[in-house]
Amino acid sequence: MTTTSNKKKPKKPKIKRERLKWVWPRNGSGWVPYHRVTWTDSSGKRKERSIKLDWQGDLEKLDTEYWAAEAGRHPAQRKPIKHTWGECIREWQGDAKKQMNLSSGTKKSYSREFNKILEKNAEKRMSSTSKAAIRKKHNAMSATPRAADWMLQVVSILWNYANDTLDWNLGENPTRGIEKYGPQREFPTWPNWLLEEVEFAPDDVRIAAELIQGTGQRPSAAIQTPRSALQDEWITVVDEKGDSTFDIYCPERLRVLIENLPPGKRHVLAKNELEHLSYDDVEKAFRAWRASLSDRANENDDDITRYSLHGLRKRACVELAEAGCSDSEIQAVTGQSLQTVAKYRREADRKKLSRSAQKRRAEH
Repeated sequence: MTTTSNKKKPKKPKIKRERLKWVWPRNGSGWVPYHRVTWTDSSGKRKERSIKLDWQGDLEKLDTEYWAAEAGRHPAQRKPIKHTWGECIREWQGDAKKQMNLSSGTKKSYSREFNKILEKNAEKRMSSTSKAAIRKKHNAMSATPRAADWMLQVVSILWNYANDTLDWNLGENPTRGIEKYGPQREFPTWPNWLLEEVEFAPDDVRIAAELIQGTGQRPSAAIQTPRSALQDEWITVVDEKGDSTFDIYCPERLRVLIENLPPGKRHVLAKNELEHLSYDDVEKAFRAWRASLSDRANENDDDITRYSLHGLRKRACVELAEAGCSDSEIQAVTGQSLQTVAKYRREADRKKLSRSAQKRRAEH
């Protein structure tokens, strides 16, 4: 005899699913999802806040946006970070009192350093920057001590401005107590043996050297030279400190080099069709090339690490002085102050005088 059981199969428990909090537009032009939160304040008044979910037609993105809002992690729910490096720099640049006594060249120097800070720290709260982090950065820049000290100085200026002018109360300046590298030795003039070697340097280094030596410009300005700067036998150069340009006679060697560059690019030292190489790009290539010359330097009983791109500018000034150019003529090429020109002339004259003195001694 077959018996049937009266026992019923257990029902599966109902899963309570949370309703998504969508807000639909009333105009019927398509639906736009929002995450909606409602609450009652202390006075008993019901309030509501809706966050638009930028789903862009992607259901997976919609799901991510929704649950981020549900967890309170949606960008629209984040409180804006106050007292950031970016905010401080904007305030400093917009402060008329700070700007009125600065030359255009000084403003450019500040802007270059500000851009480096903004690249990674624009939205970072200043107070979260530690002295240890600043010291580590300063040490990491030991190969370029002037740049390292300038970074330290700019950070200090911004920090003091935030505390003293903006009243942000950030605490102690993190640069305080960090020892600077201090004044560096002057850039030595490139010797003949190094000039001979530059003929075989990588193109970026060789062309940069030709630009600096041919025009007597600062390396950072020479590297940015556009091809349009050359017009017939004249080339337009930049006085970075004075924020001005002027035309000088272009040496034939440099003129031929520029005229024979492949067409299609805007700058002599081109990164691409429109942009020039940065100073850091060329400096890095120069350092690698310089390191390869250690054996040649030893043959000449010299220290290759002494020489920099700036020393090539000095070589140009000394060459002009040794050629018998007047101070005014040298200044017309390099745009330097007469005081600086006089210093380079003394170096050139000393060599000439030593030659004539030694020859007279030998004859006597």
